[in-house]
Amino acid sequence: MSAALARRSARGLLAACLLAGAAAASANDLFALEPGLRPAGTGRLTWFGFQAYDARLWVGSGFSQAAFERSPFALELAYLRAFTGPDIARRSLDEMRRAGPIAPEDAQRWQAALQQLLPDVQPGDRILGLHRPGRGAAFAINGTWAGEILDARFARLFFGIWLAPTTSEPKLRQALLAGTPP
Repeated sequence: MSAALARRSARGLLAACLLAGAAAASANDLFALEPGLRPAGTGRLTWFGFQAYDARLWVGSGFSQAAFERSPFALELAYLRAFTGPDIARRSLDEMRRAGPIAPEDAQRWQAALQQLLPDVQPGDRILGLHRPGRGAAFAINGTWAGEILDARFARLFFGIWLAPTTSEPKLRQALLAGTPP
């Protein structure tokens, strides 16, 4: 079997597992959906002197800062403090609104989806998000498949929290995008 056919077969099998909601799929399996991602940059979010999490970005060969929403990439947050899932979801929506208004029905739907996906976190916990252009975002928590939100606008605004010029944390954005073309 050729390498390309083997990769397509593996992707097809993994996609079928993910679509079936296979809870045992790992974070590494998410990377299999978008092969060829490479490390781009890392940074730490410090908020009012409190260290919240370390962030790491992986991108593909066609990634550009100006059009991040057009490319597949992965973003991992490694938490340094405890946060509740509802607080993470609420804060995410607040940050997403920095890019512009969000219709109330979208905000309710997205917050409910995030609260369902995102658990309470403790120091050492990791959340990995995979941006799937034109499709949405897939998530793994501590290496285990958590689910996906099939909404491309959600994905653009969600990952824009860290990657958009409107971010509230421009130094973290700069650190994450350090290894990428403008």
